[in-house]
Amino acid sequence: MANHKLLLLPGDGIGPEVMAEVKRLIDWLNAQGIAHFETEQGLVGGSAYDAHGVGITDDTMERAKAADAVIFGAVGGPKWDSVPYEARPEAGLLRLRKDLGLFANLRPAVVYPALAGASSLKPELIEGLDIMIVRELTGGVYFGEPKTITDLGNGQKRAIDTQVYDTYEIERIARVAFDLARKRRNKLTSMEKRNVMKSGVLWNEVVTQVHAREYKDVTLEHQLADSGGMNLVKSPKQFDVIVTDNLFGDMLSDIAAMLTGSLGMLPSASLGEIDAKTKKRRSLFEPVHGSAPDIAGKGFANPIAMLASFGMALRYSFEMGALADRLDAAIAAVLAKGLRTADIKSEGATVASTSQMGEAILRELQALYA
Repeated sequence: MANHKLLLLPGDGIGPEVMAEVKRLIDWLNAQGIAHFETEQGLVGGSAYDAHGVGITDDTMERAKAADAVIFGAVGGPKWDSVPYEARPEAGLLRLRKDLGLFANLRPAVVYPALAGASSLKPELIEGLDIMIVRELTGGVYFGEPKTITDLGNGQKRAIDTQVYDTYEIERIARVAFDLARKRRNKLTSMEKRNVMKSGVLWNEVVTQVHAREYKDVTLEHQLADSGGMNLVKSPKQFDVIVTDNLFGDMLSDIAAMLTGSLGMLPSASLGEIDAKTKKRRSLFEPVHGSAPDIAGKGFANPIAMLASFGMALRYSFEMGALADRLDAAIAAVLAKGLRTADIKSEGATVASTSQMGEAILRELQALYA
């Protein structure tokens, strides 16, 4: 059995609490001989700043590069609001994405049957919802240069952020999205703002060309990103896979996340290029919910997004799709029995702590292997 190296980066806020449930699961998988994961742990975000004065150290970056996958918790919080911009907790995550070349961010929005009533939308709009948003992660306005604030005098300042995309960046993210669509319902929706942005014109052109050359069997449609956001709320089940740039992907995936009822339910994967020699790709898996410092240490955090992120690692890094399916089934079974963390509690449900939810999911998984 292959030995897989994992770097666990719990981070800040509720990160260590939800990561503890992943560690519990990994320990059980190792003990049962179902898989063999070798783990080590490091600091990132505010915890790294407190210890070393940076969001992530060079040593931790080297360990991330050597790992088969990075499992990431969350970073940030009010405690570090005044630290220098280049050393802020979020800089640790941005460096991981950039230095590992993690250009493709996969954010699924799936509504579990038991939680159809937890969404702010009518149940008939979101029952059975299963969307995958593919967000370009290392280009666009978040990384483009120049990025400046200039003092113009007389109390005036000018801020500049630059949206930049090259053809190859759009081609590679499009291929990831088309490949995913082929494994799902064979439909891809590309979103940009070609009506007002030159980068949107190029994005539309390149995605269309990749489709014509390599993926004619996949249905492709284009929507303006603002219209796409409206349609996500109006009629979300029209979508299968959505591909978009860094900025719009950030916003649209949060909209899609809330269709499911809680950010605490949403995992994500960030993938790099496939290495020509090893046939592996660098990868990082993290929950969407953030560090939630207001509930840190209280046992309220929902571990499902963290566990589901590990499930995405099983699926996309380790070719353990069957195990990932069983983990998803275990999560669904626990929810169907009425167990809820505070963020998704409903009338008649049993409220569970972080560890109680993690334990219940592991028990369901154990039953599936019994």
